Amino acid sequence: MAQIDSYLEQALKQNASDLHFVSGDPVRARIHGNLTVLVDETLKTDTAEQAIFEVMDGVTKRTFDREDAADFAYEIPEVSRFRVNAFRHLNGIGAIFRAIPSTALTLVDLNMPRTIHDLCKYTSGMILVTGKTGSGKSTTLAAMIDAMNRRLKGHILTIEDPIEFVHKAQGCLISQREVGVHSPSFADALHSAMREDPDVILVGEMRDLETISIAVTAAEMGILVMGTLHTNGAAQTVDRIINSFPADKQSHIRTMISTSLRGVVSQQLLPTCHEPGRAAALEIMINTPAVANLIRQGKLDQLETAIQSGGNIGMKSMDGALMDLVNKGWVTGLEAYQQANNKAKFESLKDVQ
Repeated sequence: MAQIDSYLEQALKQNASDLHFVSGDPVRARIHGNLTVLVDETLKTDTAEQAIFEVMDGVTKRTFDREDAADFAYEIPEVSRFRVNAFRHLNGIGAIFRAIPSTALTLVDLNMPRTIHDLCKYTSGMILVTGKTGSGKSTTLAAMIDAMNRRLKGHILTIEDPIEFVHKAQGCLISQREVGVHSPSFADALHSAMREDPDVILVGEMRDLETISIAVTAAEMGILVMGTLHTNGAAQTVDRIINSFPADKQSHIRTMISTSLRGVVSQQLLPTCHEPGRAAALEIMINTPAVANLIRQGKLDQLETAIQSGGNIGMKSMDGALMDLVNKGWVTGLEAYQQANNKAKFESLKDVQ
């Protein structure tokens, strides 16, 4: 049993999503969105270093020695997997352990709307799930992959850093590749994926121009590409992709995105008000002919209006999703107000508990 295991198991018993194991500070856990002291004594540098290095393999340790930071996965058998980022800092060394359920939750488990189920029925194009760190993007994508794995008979290929949810083959062949272990980069893995007869490619993070460019090309070629970006809202997501390219190529990329994009799901997690937990607010944009036309013409500022008018086909703005959570009594009016885009709509709800 590794030294870190007792801390991780203690955090899991309190339904923590993350363990913050940082020298010079008490060990903390993020419980329902709030960072809480788990062990009320300062973690010594040598203790932290010994515990963190103990769970690194040789490749990860060499990466850490070279770059003073490393991403890797760790597993306590029959307990949980963890996504880990280890780093050096002013007071020594630290690591953040993100808990990953041993099996992916289903779309039904997550209470996802019918529109998300329908997105999983596409066989080509691009689906993007976006939001800030800790907003549940990986959980949503894993549930979508699970739905496809049950329904399709094909090849699903995931490219992650590190591998989070481990998927077992059901109807599909599942190939999971880890950046830094099985491939030097997302872009290299994507180049290789194009020759591996995939039906679905999951790109854990579309973080650079080369990766985005290959992903867009793959979607145009008839492969279903799913990916994440750290953006808030559908319009910002499309804008981020287009502006990743040089100015002289953006018109062409707008045309490609307008035809290959299937949908954008932007999400955030809010603390629930009557019992410990968090609720997901989802903005959903489906690429209708009207949306495609706005993207092609570069009128991204009008996408919000298109989303609001597309409620009959399952589209939902972020403010609309927040309002639904307030009306259901799941989150407070103040919490919704703080996360809303148009705060004027929520002004009268700030005192709703």
